[in-house]
Amino acid sequence: MLIIGLLAATLTTTAFLPQMIKTWQTKSAKDVSYTMLITFISGVCLWLIYGILAEDIPVILANAFTLVFNLTILYLKIKYGKTPQTKRL
Repeated sequence: MLIIGLLAATLTTTAFLPQMIKTWQTKSAKDVSYTMLITFISGVCLWLIYGILAEDIPVILANAFTLVFNLTILYLKIKYGKTPQTKRL
């Protein structure tokens, strides 16, 4: 159980690095990085598993909601992430 908790903590802690690097390189934060989202969602899933195994209700609830919110963000990124085409006159 400790290994799952440590792995989850590592993933969620490092999840923001790809986004930070992308923002720094492009000088823009308008896009959300898929790598950051997938890494963060993976870490949250592991925290949720950890909470379930530890029977820790606060950890379970916090990570269940976080997972739903981030899966929604991922869905919206996939759905609306394409750059709109400009119309020709």
